Amino acid sequence: MEIPFARWYPAISARHSRRTFDPHKPVPSEILSSLQKVCDEFRPFPGARAIVITKNAEQIYKFVFGSYGTIQGAGLAGLALAFIGDANNRHMPEEIGYTGEGVLLEATSLGLSTCWMTGTFRPGVIKELVKIKGDERVFAASPVGFTSESKSLLEKVMSGQARSKQRKPLSSMVHGLPENEWLPWTKSAVEAARLAPSAMNRQPWQFTVEAKSITISTDKSKVDKFSSTRLDCGIAMLNLEVAALNQGVKGRWELQEAPAVARFIFP
Repeated sequence: MEIPFARWYPAISARHSRRTFDPHKPVPSEILSSLQKVCDEFRPFPGARAIVITKNAEQIYKFVFGSYGTIQGAGLAGLALAFIGDANNRHMPEEIGYTGEGVLLEATSLGLSTCWMTGTFRPGVIKELVKIKGDERVFAASPVGFTSESKSLLEKVMSGQARSKQRKPLSSMVHGLPENEWLPWTKSAVEAARLAPSAMNRQPWQFTVEAKSITISTDKSKVDKFSSTRLDCGIAMLNLEVAALNQGVKGRWELQEAPAVARFIFP
């Protein structure tokens, strides 16, 4: 499917990780159908897929007191998303991040709340709930449902631990051409990538802006500490492309070898 950038671009800034869900407000069938449709049709990489889990979702989430990934209320009236891919594909983490972010932006556009989870969930439970091929693994998951406008005390504490609203300045993560030589749309695209969620809000990416491309690379200081670094960069990839499309720029991705992740090439 073509990226619905008109819906997804405003969702980039609107989406915030939420961990406390309303157990008494089920997701209507028409919204569920729309979310399922995007999971079925948004398959930019053959080996990466998103699955909607509608039953027993509450079993997926680990409860660890003080854990940043603690989830409350999800699964009882909400849903879960599982992001599954080929375990033998070395580029699968970034492909999962790119694919999953599209699904989560769609969920946001539908009025739902989500939360990327790469560690504090039970992959074994997901394998029992959905069909997993022998060469596949569950890379990430997300609760899906409705939340109140204000965050719960738990969410405020968790967000504070992760400094979720703090963003590094562009000057610390962008290299290559000086900003006065960027094309008019470049800054909005890199800004959208900078807004991508990442585990513990570590923002593990670097951007190299060139005349005909933007390359996303991993921050070498974070690669060894966190296993989801390239997945986080895949999330940033999708945000960057959505913002470019919103400015009328269509490009293509070339996946790269570490420490680079992918290069966005445009006319």
